[in-house]
Amino acid sequence: MMRAEKPRRLIDPSAVRVPGRAPRWIVPTVKVLLVIMDAFAAAFAFGLAFKYREGFDVFAGTGPWSWSHEFAPYAALLVFVVVIRLLALRSVNLYRIRGEFSFVDDGLRVFKATAIGSLLIVAVAFLYRGGFEFRAFSYARGVFIVDFVIALLSIWSIRVLMRSVQTFVRQRQINLIPTLVVGRGPEAALFIKQMRERPSLGYRVIGLVDIKPVDGSEAESYEGVPVVSTLEGLPEAIRDSGANEVIIADPEVNGDALFEVMIRCGRRRGVEFRIAPSLFNCLPRKTEIDQIGVLPMIRLFREPLSSGARLLKRTSDIVVSALAVVLLFPLWLLIALLIKLDSKGPVFYSQERVGMDGRLFLVFKFRTMKAGADSEVHREYQRAFIAGRAEASLSDDGKPTYKLLGDARITRIGKLLRRTSLDEVPQLLNVLMGDMSIVGPRPPIPYEVEAYELWHRKRLDMKPGLTGLWQVSGRNRLPFEEMVRLDLFYIENWSLLLDLKIILRTGFVMIGREGF
Repeated sequence: MMRAEKPRRLIDPSAVRVPGRAPRWIVPTVKVLLVIMDAFAAAFAFGLAFKYREGFDVFAGTGPWSWSHEFAPYAALLVFVVVIRLLALRSVNLYRIRGEFSFVDDGLRVFKATAIGSLLIVAVAFLYRGGFEFRAFSYARGVFIVDFVIALLSIWSIRVLMRSVQTFVRQRQINLIPTLVVGRGPEAALFIKQMRERPSLGYRVIGLVDIKPVDGSEAESYEGVPVVSTLEGLPEAIRDSGANEVIIADPEVNGDALFEVMIRCGRRRGVEFRIAPSLFNCLPRKTEIDQIGVLPMIRLFREPLSSGARLLKRTSDIVVSALAVVLLFPLWLLIALLIKLDSKGPVFYSQERVGMDGRLFLVFKFRTMKAGADSEVHREYQRAFIAGRAEASLSDDGKPTYKLLGDARITRIGKLLRRTSLDEVPQLLNVLMGDMSIVGPRPPIPYEVEAYELWHRKRLDMKPGLTGLWQVSGRNRLPFEEMVRLDLFYIENWSLLLDLKIILRTGFVMIGREGF
């Protein structure tokens, strides 16, 4: 007689939660120490290069922090040298200490950062020339060449020391990344084996997520790893187990189901997803290839912009929005006065919108509707529009437009503000607050997002913008899916030049009296 298979049951994810072997402040402290050591190395290398090449002392004999007369022109560059070196190191992710690493990769990154930094330092030296005091001074090129060599060796030595200590700590099972594996099969088994044999990689497998239903009374495990959840319960398993990374290692996983789960628990919880290369049916366009042990892994849901690009975009947002607020302040006062004279109610209108990664925030606009207007009309229209069932209205020139026209809720001054897009100007405050960007996808209303298909949600990978590519490429005459495609094109192909082109085109479109 055949023996009946015992039913299986899941392990409670909280039961596999691993208490931290190191205090939470350790990693931030190590990063701060790295920055301090790199700053000291950059300054030391520059001073030593001057001493070696020119033969003069860096400090005068009158005091410990008094520069010598010969070094004074170079001392005027010292702040730039340190800042440029640190920014160059950050741009190549040399302050990322979690997860796997390679001494060779670190060495290549140090070389790249040092080379880029040296080129920028030379450019600053010959453009800035220490200000007016040393504008006639000619810097010795040999100093910068020697500085490059010494900085390269110094910073690389710091990284070797840091990684050696990190390897020593990991071998003792300290500060490893708690990781969940999705699925079973050869890839999953190989990954689990690698993590057990090589703790220096920095990972600890704490649980397995099954892609098939598991129900019963007997605890289930795979390769000695407890099964803690099914795919549908992955977000809750991540929360309860404290996992920081998820490895997808089963070719039978359903791509649509997996993508929906990742949307629910991606960057908002600081979780990184990696996928075995054989699962190409699940891949979004933005990926990054890494290697963990002998296994190549494709990292999913990376930020659309690198850290350097994010810093550049945020800086440009702050500069542009701050200047615009100051220059347009008289116009704000005039618009506020006209709104008050035209209808009763507040000058400004705030509405809940969905920002990057689904985060809710309040967007500010000039009020263009009568106070207390019902939003149900717009709600129903947007649902139909997103579903592709919206009837195209006719604009004044007889062309179809995908926007609710003839809205009785709009005031007289509101019509003018909407035609010129001046009702959007207060969103400059949202840009300054960091909720929005000058250029980006349009910020959707929560009930619009509820009607989104799965791929529409990729629009939320970047901060929404005051203007965007679809706003200047057809504006109200584009169907919704074409708008989404333009937003995704912008996200995948962002550059500061593209932002500048969109800002300039926005001005021409506003002059043409076509409101957003």
